[in-house]
Amino acid sequence: MNTESPQQFMERVGLQYSNPALLVRALTHRSYINENPDALEDNERLEYLGDAVLDFIVAAWLYHRFPEMTEGDLTQLRTALVCTERLAEFARRIRLGRAMRLGQGESHSGGRDRNGLLCGGFEALIGSYYLDRGISALEQFLFPFLEEAVQEILMDGHPRDPKSLLQEWTQARGLAQPVYRTVSEIGPDHQKIFIVEVEVESVVSARGSGPSKREASKAAAAAALDKLVTRVNDHR
Repeated sequence: MNTESPQQFMERVGLQYSNPALLVRALTHRSYINENPDALEDNERLEYLGDAVLDFIVAAWLYHRFPEMTEGDLTQLRTALVCTERLAEFARRIRLGRAMRLGQGESHSGGRDRNGLLCGGFEALIGSYYLDRGISALEQFLFPFLEEAVQEILMDGHPRDPKSLLQEWTQARGLAQPVYRTVSEIGPDHQKIFIVEVEVESVVSARGSGPSKREASKAAAAAALDKLVTRVNDHR
């Protein structure tokens, strides 16, 4: 895959940065920092910000886009729109992988097309554009992605996300929301596996693993639901 500079990426995608250094940071994976000591910062802080900004923008967009939809269905749609696979697909649409600044090991192992890396890169891009241009410009960039994706999801029948199901289960019983925490990270940067634990008060706890914290938390929620179903069946 031919790589391109941040400037080439910005011109090709049609983004306008008043501070291009933010874009450079958004495109810089931690594996690049490890091999290039002169590089100042990777994109993980911007990824954190972009994740939160995405949740807000998508929630607000869905609220206005589907005024008759229930809270539960809005939650499921939002989850489907910001899941790792969906954000990685958004990244592929703009060929973000070509512009990511990766270490040689990460690049040679296929990192430019790995869902977790592309998802993180897209979130970092969102965070950087929000900081540079504000929410209105970001919405103009993001809304076409959401409109096309939501139509696909509704046509296919949006799936029941295990985290949403677990939250609904706790709400129905007056319990506190599930608490997720990252227990450990295993493996090298280009093949890292995250272990996440979920706990619902003193009722149930379970662990799950995956190539991203998001996927690991979904696996943990699914494991917790399995435990709850088994417990219910055992008491019948």
